[in-house]
Amino acid sequence: MSIQDEKNAAAVAAVNPDQTRVVDSSKVWTTLITNTAYLPGLLALDFSLKRVGSKHPLVALYTDAFPPEGHRALDVRGIPKKHIPYLLPTSHKDYSNDPRFYDCWSKLTPFSLVEYDRVVQLDSDMLALQNMDELMELELDPPSLEAKGQRVFAASHACVCNPLKKPHYPADWIPENCAFTTQHSKPKLAQREGASPTAGLAMPNGGLQVVNPSAAAYGAILRALQSPTSMAYEFADQSLLSDVFSGRWVGIPYIYNALKTMRWKGVHDAIWRDEQVKNVHYLLAPKPWEETPAQRQNRDKRTEINAWWWEINEERKGEEMARGIDDGF
Repeated sequence: MSIQDEKNAAAVAAVNPDQTRVVDSSKVWTTLITNTAYLPGLLALDFSLKRVGSKHPLVALYTDAFPPEGHRALDVRGIPKKHIPYLLPTSHKDYSNDPRFYDCWSKLTPFSLVEYDRVVQLDSDMLALQNMDELMELELDPPSLEAKGQRVFAASHACVCNPLKKPHYPADWIPENCAFTTQHSKPKLAQREGASPTAGLAMPNGGLQVVNPSAAAYGAILRALQSPTSMAYEFADQSLLSDVFSGRWVGIPYIYNALKTMRWKGVHDAIWRDEQVKNVHYLLAPKPWEETPAQRQNRDKRTEINAWWWEINEERKGEEMARGIDDGF
């Protein structure tokens, strides 16, 4: 074993000291949970994956901050879980304009879960509408290539249109630079194929990552986290991935990470097809479960997609009530 191999193995051991599978499966969905604010989303995500007949379990990756009532909610529902450390770069990066990005670094942990052959990381504000187990079979580089190949991981692109016109976003985050814009003229193809990893600003969205865990890949990620260059990563995990593995990831169709904003008129409604979407991503606030009764009663075209979440979540709660589970989550 080379010195670098030893360093990579040590990096993995630091974040994943117990490499025992928490489920009897070599392929898993994972999702990060650090607090109970996102717990309704996680529970709906788990239910939705089972509802569409996925053969693979969801594992909750929890940090030290996750409270006892959250653990009880997972345990009573039989959702497997694994402790992970809270990842942060060595150099402090100010994300006060978008505090959610502090948590996002920990979404890189699945690269270290070498006890599994395939991990598909999902954000807890996602909802599976159709079976997408094919992601577990998607061709990626094997760990033996030591993260030096051209298919290190797979993801959908980030939408860089900035439809909410957030002033702290980079000036080049405009529709003309968005990878999805390049697909507007071929909407049928956009349902089956993702844009090239070099399209637009060439940044993956970190909400869904298809990963073959490996010590080499995680070692490369850790070196980036420990480098002063991490100060330049405006969008945390996805900025890092686009830098460390530039052009060496697989772009998959938007249907696997259908950002709710893409459905809005004038964003990417040119390619969005409700019936094709397999997994909705309710990015940005407010989340569906944060809606007030008045907001639920007075939805507009932009928020009507939240009704999809509520319908499935009410189904979840009904089934749980029948099993005697009624803990408010």
